[in-house]
Amino acid sequence: MKTLMYKGKPLVRQGRFIFYGQPDEKYILFMNILETKKIGNLEVATKVLVQIQNTDEDISFNEKIVKQCEKKNFYDAFEIGTIWLERALKQK
Repeated sequence: MKTLMYKGKPLVRQGRFIFYGQPDEKYILFMNILETKKIGNLEVATKVLVQIQNTDEDISFNEKIVKQCEKKNFYDAFEIGTIWLERALKQK
């Protein structure tokens, strides 16, 4: 199966969960679609949890969450998430 790539990073959806970033880098973007509504034939996200997560396997789940917020649509969620991810990856 071919993975969808966006700006050189994998973008994977598993149900309501969306993962963006390289698993071997220090951080990834995780988004959870919490609420949706039907517009015509489309199911549109109306509440999305955005998290920057540390990929270190040796830390607890609570320590993994570096930054988080909620947004009212997928576009805003993905936009802030990608900005946060790039900033986190540039830090040493």
